[in-house]
Amino acid sequence: MSDVLLKAKDVTIKFGGLTAVSGFNLELCKGELVGLIGPNGAGKTTVFNMLTGVYQPTSGNIDLLGSPIKGIKPFELSERGIARTFQNIRLFKDLTVLDNIRVAAHQHMHYTMAEALTLSKRMEREEKQALEKAFELLKIFHLENRAYEASSALPYGQQRRLEILRALATEPQVLLLDEPAAGMNHSETHDLMDTIGHIRKKFGVTILLIEHDMKLVMGICERVIVLDHGTIISEGVPQKIQKDPKVIEAYLGSSVADEPGGP
Repeated sequence: MSDVLLKAKDVTIKFGGLTAVSGFNLELCKGELVGLIGPNGAGKTTVFNMLTGVYQPTSGNIDLLGSPIKGIKPFELSERGIARTFQNIRLFKDLTVLDNIRVAAHQHMHYTMAEALTLSKRMEREEKQALEKAFELLKIFHLENRAYEASSALPYGQQRRLEILRALATEPQVLLLDEPAAGMNHSETHDLMDTIGHIRKKFGVTILLIEHDMKLVMGICERVIVLDHGTIISEGVPQKIQKDPKVIEAYLGSSVADEPGGP
């Protein structure tokens, strides 16, 4: 059985006359932690939207766990084992911290409407298990003491953490993190690096992350893919990416990249 959990082959998407992503290829193997980086507007979030069914590619193929996902809706892909966070936080802000996680766990419950109305034993058992799991997740980011507060009451950095926990509650095999460190200070980013590593080890989840904080990316990712203008310009281990002239040019401009002994 292949270790490849998520595979994209020659994926291209066009919006009218604009090609947003062209010929994108990806193989995510079990247990990997991979970074997807590039300048603003490079097409990173567009890639995430295709991998999670929000956008349908114009051409190319995407397979999840060995099966094509073309035409499959995002909630169905979640049930099949892929979860994500968003560049802009999308919590249920009127719900409590706890209920944001319990909502995500709902897809793993099997009791019927009739069982819910009659408060059956299976319903009570599954709800109890979901509650216990939610508190277990909250402890990862030390949020258990804020479980019954509205999620909108959390500071920005904790809202970002809660969104990661909500994604984990779906029990994914592949987790896509879209700029998880956005808006965090240096100390919070350092803690997040440790936590992402802990999450991968504890839950056995494969992680693909978009991030502009290069210290975070180079510090935790085993492999990095670089996009520029919708096309992969480099891929490899962090040490290789940092020295690649194409990557330096994409971020800093050709005049800097061409300087002798440049960065």
